[in-house]
Amino acid sequence: MKKVLFSMLLMLPALAWAEKKPAANPADYTVAVHVQSSQVIDRFQMATQLLDVIIDGKKYELEAWHSFDVLPVGDYKAKKSQEKIFPNHDYSRRYELLFADGTTRSYAVVGESE
Repeated sequence: MKKVLFSMLLMLPALAWAEKKPAANPADYTVAVHVQSSQVIDRFQMATQLLDVIIDGKKYELEAWHSFDVLPVGDYKAKKSQEKIFPNHDYSRRYELLFADGTTRSYAVVGESE
């Protein structure tokens, strides 16, 4: 009996970790993102996906780590998931893109151009 109880206690962290993340609410993804180009590069011996996108008329370069596939060009919905604006006017921003199957992926802004 003790062995069964002990083994069940050992499995609890694994079960908690395997718990599914709640599904994304499409109504939260109000930012229109147009992907113009997509590529996967090897950066620091890690596969990185780089996207050239247009958001609100501005051109950005977005980056996602550990992504091994090319994202098809086209229109996506996103939300701003993080933003910091520093006193010297620099900024740090992340967007979370929503895909047709309901999954999401987080991208960091790593470039901006006109």
